Amino acid sequence: MSSSDNNHLDHTVKFNVVADPQEVSSRDILFTVHDALVEKEYHPINQIVGYLLSGDPAFIPRHNNARSLIRKKERDELIEELVRFYLQQNR
Repeated sequence: MSSSDNNHLDHTVKFNVVADPQEVSSRDILFTVHDALVEKEYHPINQIVGYLLSGDPAFIPRHNNARSLIRKKERDELIEELVRFYLQQNR
């Protein structure tokens, strides 16, 4: 590997996400799923965290189409929304 190749590895790569304006937002999905979990009397935080960590859709009920809705986004997109919101609210 040449020294110019090593220099390339030392740089941070910028990650940009471009949202489709017709796509349902991560925020809206999380709120809809939260509401469905509350209606079914599940603990919404535990269930959403379980889904985000495992990827197992069984943590999310089919009630109000919540399971299908949450699977429309990649888990990393949902986590990104949560981190963004947390940092905005706690600054």
